[in-house]
Amino acid sequence: MKTILFITSSFLLVFSSNLNANLKIPSENISESATMDITLLKGSWKIDLSPENDSDYNFAKMIITNVGDNSLEGYFYRDEVKIREGRINTQSGIIYGALVSGDNSGIYNTSFYYKDGFLYGSTHSVDKDFLAVWKATKETK
Repeated sequence: MKTILFITSSFLLVFSSNLNANLKIPSENISESATMDITLLKGSWKIDLSPENDSDYNFAKMIITNVGDNSLEGYFYRDEVKIREGRINTQSGIIYGALVSGDNSGIYNTSFYYKDGFLYGSTHSVDKDFLAVWKATKETK
């Protein structure tokens, strides 16, 4: 039993040491997030709910009315569906957002990121048993 424990302990120690030796931590500048312009999220976004299908015209909207250091407010899908628990994270040098919304049909969990003028996201509904992947374009006035 002691031999097995010793071998097992040695194996785990060697495995753990090898794992840590191969672990690479990104050298991104986390302080970069302080200079990111999260206000570019504010406005009306046209959400293409089936971006893989050019012949489909299935759209929704997201209106972001306010952004804070790590929060966002507005409406998702329709005017009357208010964003709850809206959050923003820029730690990796990319603007990420997440929110909860809901109507009479259930609760929706949505997350997205901003890249090159577009929002790329997904919306998950446990009640309706689906995960929608979408792409949003900012509407101009």
